[in-house]
Amino acid sequence: MDFYEVIRTRRSVRSYKPDPIPKDVLRRVLEAARIAPSGSNRQPWRFIIVEDEDLKRRLAEACSNQYFIEEAPVVIVACGYNIRYNRGGYMGDMSMLVDVSIAFTHLILAARVEGLGTCWIGSFDNEEVKKILNIPKDVNVVAITPLGYPKREDAFAEPGPRKALEEITSTDRF
Repeated sequence: MDFYEVIRTRRSVRSYKPDPIPKDVLRRVLEAARIAPSGSNRQPWRFIIVEDEDLKRRLAEACSNQYFIEEAPVVIVACGYNIRYNRGGYMGDMSMLVDVSIAFTHLILAARVEGLGTCWIGSFDNEEVKKILNIPKDVNVVAITPLGYPKREDAFAEPGPRKALEEITSTDRF
């Protein structure tokens, strides 16, 4: 699949088939996250692969009761280690958000190549997710995604209206 087709057809999927994900496919998707770039090659991430039905249900509840999450055969929880690097001069400990987000983007784009749906979940209770998955205090959840084959045939349709390029870019000055 052409790279531009991947980014043009990646969608937030909210309905999944129960079909299992072959181990080699899951490994390729995780490998895409593993090799992502990070500042000073710190790689401040940990990806938790959740397959247990009870844990998936509890995670869906901790994600503002978004129960479609538990439909997927796998849920990926992207965590970041707080690092002592003040990226941009203002991010402090949470500068790892940039690095983990880069790796997570690699993961969701690789999932699209494999025909898997994802949905970047940003609405979650960090402390509750940490409790459910025994995540250490100095680690925070950055994002969560269900991972599975979409139920809908049109799950990867082209995007709806977007702002014109001229509205989101400028040259030399803001």
